[in-house]
Amino acid sequence: MLNVLRKFQAGLARTKNSLVDGIQRIVTQARGLDESALEELEELMILSDVGVKTAETVIERLRQRARSENETDATRITAMVKEELAAILRQGQKLAPPAPSQPWVISVVGVNGTGKTTTIGKLAHRQAVQGKKVLLAAADTFRAAAAEQLQIWKSRAGVEIVQSQSGADPAAVAFDAVKAAMARKVDFLLIDTAGRLHTKSNLMAELVKIHKVISNQCPGAPHEVLLVMDATTGQNGLAQARSFAQAVQITGLVITKLDGTAKGGIVFSIVQELGIPVRFVGLGEQIDDLQEFDPDTFVEALFG
Repeated sequence: MLNVLRKFQAGLARTKNSLVDGIQRIVTQARGLDESALEELEELMILSDVGVKTAETVIERLRQRARSENETDATRITAMVKEELAAILRQGQKLAPPAPSQPWVISVVGVNGTGKTTTIGKLAHRQAVQGKKVLLAAADTFRAAAAEQLQIWKSRAGVEIVQSQSGADPAAVAFDAVKAAMARKVDFLLIDTAGRLHTKSNLMAELVKIHKVISNQCPGAPHEVLLVMDATTGQNGLAQARSFAQAVQITGLVITKLDGTAKGGIVFSIVQELGIPVRFVGLGEQIDDLQEFDPDTFVEALFG
């Protein structure tokens, strides 16, 4: 647990510098949570990509607590802010679904550049080291580099892969992969899908088609649909998430590149506005740098 906390602390260092250090500065200089301090805190949160809705929610809760508790101690006020931010994250979390089916099919979606294919490789590694039999499906057939990249991760994770020639029908690849996964009795099938943002309507239609094909072949699948989001895109990533959520039923989020941005506050905004649980966060480039998301660990790392 300590090693995980340290990983989070290292990965969230830039966000801490922009968000938490600012919070601590404001509450230290203020004498209690007066309106001036609350306005400064709200502005800081919005600038740190916490989001307008989330900032307003947190500030209103702090305003109510300030009236009833009349707290003036800076350390205690910082703890109050920390508690309210943690509460935002907890309200959106749900237990990860169990994986009783064989195969347990996970469709991984997201726009190009978010780290989608890399995330699949890291997820495969996590499951493989637990002794699970994993199969990858290279259904992003319009980006030649995607299949090559997945081949590299396949070798690193020590798993198998189903792929086709460049430009093949992605739904056909997904169909073949599900069929192979059932025949080989694998535990997990991870499907990489295309992320061509410039043809968004076609992309969404393609995702719907892929999921329909998967469901026809394996009733109940995909059992999970993970949306990969790049933390460095801030509020733009939130807009992308809304588009995907309108097309397919997203069951969980993977937030990548948190170690390379000061916009880690976007996690609060995502949970508050989408109501979709965060399953994993990317905190580095190494194969084991994809960590399960825990609200308390996340906030503790920020404020620790």
